[in-house]
Amino acid sequence: MPTFDADPLLYDRMIRKFQSTSEREADGRKKGYSGRLEADLMRSEAKIQALAHPDPNSPLIYRRDQSGTIVAVDQNEEDRPKSKEEGQQKWREVMEQRFLRGEDADFDYTNVDNNPEYDDHEEETRRHEEVYFNDEAEQFIGEGEPSGQTGVQDF
Repeated sequence: MPTFDADPLLYDRMIRKFQSTSEREADGRKKGYSGRLEADLMRSEAKIQALAHPDPNSPLIYRRDQSGTIVAVDQNEEDRPKSKEEGQQKWREVMEQRFLRGEDADFDYTNVDNNPEYDDHEEETRRHEEVYFNDEAEQFIGEGEPSGQTGVQDF
């Protein structure tokens, strides 16, 4: 279930926009008056932050219009969700990519990064084998130089 706190502006654009009036009213009742005020404040602060420090990975760009209001513009108009399902799918994709880039502020990545159980042991083995074989010098068994078939016909 998408949450407002993860990215208030993206939530409005991808999720809230497609909610019915009754769904939004139920959300508002659940939050209460102070919750609605907090959500408005979070949205306003997020807009100012997005304007001051644009996220190149965000599907939205923020600008001021002629009246000074901060407005969202889609980076790619074709990616704009056209239905509730598309909005939820796009929300998941953006949140997944943010998580994979290590930008999810609510997740402690050190618990994963410093835990050997999560390491790819096959990849480590391949890497060690490559280093070993690349460092290994050619060896010939016996005295002197290699002898035998040269691969060149000599008749």
